[in-house]
Amino acid sequence: MQRIASGIMTVTPKRVLIPRKGVDYRGKIVLAPMVRSGELPSRLLALHYGADLVWAGPETVDRSMIGTTRKVNEALSTIDFTRLPSHGSKDPTKDQKESLIYRLHPEREGKKLIFQIGTSDPERAVQAARLVARDVAGIDVNAGCPKPFSTSGGMGAALLQTPDKLCSILEALVREIVPEFEIGISVKIRLLETAEKTEALVRKLVATGITGLTIHCRTTPMRPRERAIRGQLMMIANICREAGVACLMNGDVENRAQAEQLMAEFGVDGAMIATSAEKNSSCFRSEAEGGIAPWREVVEEYMKASMDVENRWGNTKFLLAHLIPGKASEHQKITPCKSYAQACTVLGLQHLEIKAKEVDIAIGI
Repeated sequence: MQRIASGIMTVTPKRVLIPRKGVDYRGKIVLAPMVRSGELPSRLLALHYGADLVWAGPETVDRSMIGTTRKVNEALSTIDFTRLPSHGSKDPTKDQKESLIYRLHPEREGKKLIFQIGTSDPERAVQAARLVARDVAGIDVNAGCPKPFSTSGGMGAALLQTPDKLCSILEALVREIVPEFEIGISVKIRLLETAEKTEALVRKLVATGITGLTIHCRTTPMRPRERAIRGQLMMIANICREAGVACLMNGDVENRAQAEQLMAEFGVDGAMIATSAEKNSSCFRSEAEGGIAPWREVVEEYMKASMDVENRWGNTKFLLAHLIPGKASEHQKITPCKSYAQACTVLGLQHLEIKAKEVDIAIGI
């Protein structure tokens, strides 16, 4: 839409309509979906330190979600999606303990949680999304994960080589999920081999009805240690802006201040932080709010969050190994710990030991 004011013509930027219960990605600095680092306590920690949104990660594969039962866990104030493990059998026994597939906290993250699906089929994508859509602020399709567990099934970065299939998945979600649940659909991709191929793909994707697109500034073969490529970023941001779709960047974003600088430099609408959030989630906090917090403070907050939701000890221990600096004496001491209680002793968190012992009993360790 164009209008003339004081003799100067201005153009109102186009914007795809954000559904009533959805969220606009513009101006947001968010937690990226990560393998083992995107579980519930990690998301709660990121939100505690100022993340605007959190992506549930890693991707939850559609086949894993389909067939789950949604349960309200009153003891933890969470919503759990569980199912009986089949162990290869078509008829699992009824006395088997149900496996927890996905857990979210509606009060503490629900309106800021984007659920990422791993899928290679429009019908399965809709089936899986429908199960969780009423509890989240958006559904994101993973079209960027380069790991074999994703690509071998035609999901993740494999979808970049089948753009028509990827578009059909997004269109199905927009058609079926948006009207029923009033949340937005988005996609996360990687760079293709050439700028021309990336441009062609992005133009197709923004025409599907999505509200947001995240570009990981690496190609599929690249690994996190390789420097992010930002030469195509402005081009991608411009295409998204023309279509009215929010554009987020991902790749070597270290903190809020840097994210804001990159957003201004390249014209993107928001940014994802990944590796830096694994090391210290206070990277989301602005300098005015205190900036990067001491690692001991962050570790204590993480332990509290993990125990609040009875997180699997193995996952908690994995994240502690990232949050505790390698040169700290506690880093080596945490390795042999087999329970929350032992970890509290090692970390000097004696005031949390009673709670830790209760959680250890609750999760059976």
